[in-house]
Amino acid sequence: MRTSRHFISTIKEAPSDAELVSHRLMIRAGMIRRLAAGIYTWMPVGLRVVRKIEAIVRQEMDRAGATELSMPLVQPAELWQESDRWGSYGPELLRFKDRHERDFVIQPTSEEVITDIARAELRSYRRLPVHFYQIQSKFRDERRPRFGVMRGREFVMKDGYSFHADYADLEREYRNMYDTYSRIFTRLGLRFRVVAADTGAIGGTGSHEFQVLADSGEDAIAYCPDSDYAANLELAEAVAPPGERAAPKEAKEKVPTPGKTKCEEVAELLKLQLKQTVKAIAVVREEAPESTIIGHFVLLLIRGDHDLNEVKAEKVLGKFRFAKDEEIQTALGCRAGYIGPISDKMFTLYVDRSVAAMGDFVCGANDAGFHFRGVNWGRDLPDPQPSFIVDIRNVVEGDPSPDGKGILRIQRGIEVGHIFQLRTKYSAALKAVFLDDKGASKPMEMGCYGIGITRIAAAAIEQHHDERGIVFPRPIAPFEACVVPIGFHKNAAVREAAEKLYAELVAAGIDVLLEDRDERPGVLFADMDLLGIPHRLVISERGLTAGTIEYKGRTQATAENAPLASALQLLKDKFAAA
Repeated sequence: MRTSRHFISTIKEAPSDAELVSHRLMIRAGMIRRLAAGIYTWMPVGLRVVRKIEAIVRQEMDRAGATELSMPLVQPAELWQESDRWGSYGPELLRFKDRHERDFVIQPTSEEVITDIARAELRSYRRLPVHFYQIQSKFRDERRPRFGVMRGREFVMKDGYSFHADYADLEREYRNMYDTYSRIFTRLGLRFRVVAADTGAIGGTGSHEFQVLADSGEDAIAYCPDSDYAANLELAEAVAPPGERAAPKEAKEKVPTPGKTKCEEVAELLKLQLKQTVKAIAVVREEAPESTIIGHFVLLLIRGDHDLNEVKAEKVLGKFRFAKDEEIQTALGCRAGYIGPISDKMFTLYVDRSVAAMGDFVCGANDAGFHFRGVNWGRDLPDPQPSFIVDIRNVVEGDPSPDGKGILRIQRGIEVGHIFQLRTKYSAALKAVFLDDKGASKPMEMGCYGIGITRIAAAAIEQHHDERGIVFPRPIAPFEACVVPIGFHKNAAVREAAEKLYAELVAAGIDVLLEDRDERPGVLFADMDLLGIPHRLVISERGLTAGTIEYKGRTQATAENAPLASALQLLKDKFAAA
């Protein structure tokens, strides 16, 4: 490809609202152009990156035994009503009516459509297992789209769905996709971790995320440097403190804490460490056996220096919300900021593992302006029942790893892939059944496997960039190499040498860009660096006289000279060494 025949549209300054590095650099490099909030046109340079990502994904999916199809972007509401997601999915689902007043959606995902195909086509165990996938645009009506294509409303995704006769075969395919995704992200040149994750709105049982490691990532990952343990912060287990709880050393005392409603304020006032305080969080279950507000009212206890993990809490309580001030007053006779577990009122109490191991702690006294200090389980309030001692907090740096092989570290990550064991969530709802070898009708076991194609492009930039621009891994760079002649339009010898080398590289199957624009060398070099092209070959009049070419890798500090005649072999050697 020649720059004169390609569309290069680099700019010096990114929009002021571009917050992430990837957003700024994609705009500056002319990869994308904004059409509306969260909606972007992929320009020629950016599209080349996307197509290379797609190609690697296709190769590995086909290698893994999956079959590609393409499902409609527009889906009828009836399928979403059958699966019971029409009302539960939320406002991200873009709904509309056609001219006949029939309801449709723009697909955010395709579980319903693929299950509809399965129930029509896969009637016998002899047709199973089957794994379909597609690479197609999706639309989710994000309330606040941001970060360019990282959190856009329209995006390209690879979504795959497998159907099985039994759970054992679903587990086999799940492992197959785990390995396949690991190969994909390795081939893409990304540093990533596979983490255990929550299934979220998709539903199902087993779930793993593939996270590209980047400081700008929205997700926090807990991992153990000394083992393979890794989990999304929402799911990472906070293990119980080891050993027996210490015997009480202090007497319980009610102390005045006027205006001190936060654990940090109380700890500072009493000259205690924050980890000696207990935070009481009042919530209301949406469903509970009792019909009264007291039956729904729950108090959660976590250590003052810890944060509540709402995903874990929901697994314990079911759906819940935080209690309103008037509900706290009714249940405990006190306002928020001073509430605690010592009370003659009736409520349900759940205690985090770390709190259950505490002694001589500080908690609210259920009296405005007062706290208790020197509180101990078994003396000042009943020991919590084992079933009410739960893991409801976020892990923190330095916590023991759940596998017992070290301590946890926290790192940011960008989710670029997610695999789920859906089991029968959708097949049961949409009656996607098959006849087994005994003639019995059974719902199909399902798996779901997604990769954010366009998000990968942004995640790669977040992980690979410097002060000059993008530093793409070679497999997904818009071009593997560029030939930059100095004086292409002014020096016939330089032009002839550049054309000859360009033709030689193309013939060898190298994806190369010939920089034939009539611009100053500094402009040409800056653009090639901004675009993230990994290898640069410079031809100049001085180099021709010496029979050399100047080579510079994108991350090299200085250039090196090499014989012009062996330029092709030089590039091959550099490719092999990367």
